[in-house]
Amino acid sequence: MKIFKTIFTITAVLVLMQSCVVSEKPNMEFFSNADYDYQGARFVSFNVPLFLAKPYIKKALKEDGESEAVYDLVKKVSKIKIMTVENGNTALMRDHASYLTNHNYQDWATIKHDGDNVNIRVKQIGETIKNMLITVKSDKEMVFVDVRGSFTTDDISKMISYASDK
Repeated sequence: MKIFKTIFTITAVLVLMQSCVVSEKPNMEFFSNADYDYQGARFVSFNVPLFLAKPYIKKALKEDGESEAVYDLVKKVSKIKIMTVENGNTALMRDHASYLTNHNYQDWATIKHDGDNVNIRVKQIGETIKNMLITVKSDKEMVFVDVRGSFTTDDISKMISYASDK
């Protein structure tokens, strides 16, 4: 019985840790188009396993003395995907923005910080926001954070306000 528990535990850990694998292939739909010419752009992507990340995020928020509203926002997250793009260009960003507009994403905020542009777009279904895409662009490097969950407009407004204040 002890061997069965050990094998089961190891198997469960391996299955759950699959999402931690870093890939050089894009994990976001627009960037997975084989027909698009990415002109030498390099991708690094991974999915963040929330069962591992949430405890660390909550602990960091408590240590930094963050408000309960930020803590509550983290609870509403169901999935996070992160992707970086090196050697991206302006045409790539323009085409990506057009793609998001065509797929019902709304531009909510653009924050400029130290020469970088941080853009927040959301996909809303009724009163609920199911998807938030945060894009950070600097020169030829871009970072995309795709956050899925069930948010309200007030949640996103608080998050934008919090980010702007920092």
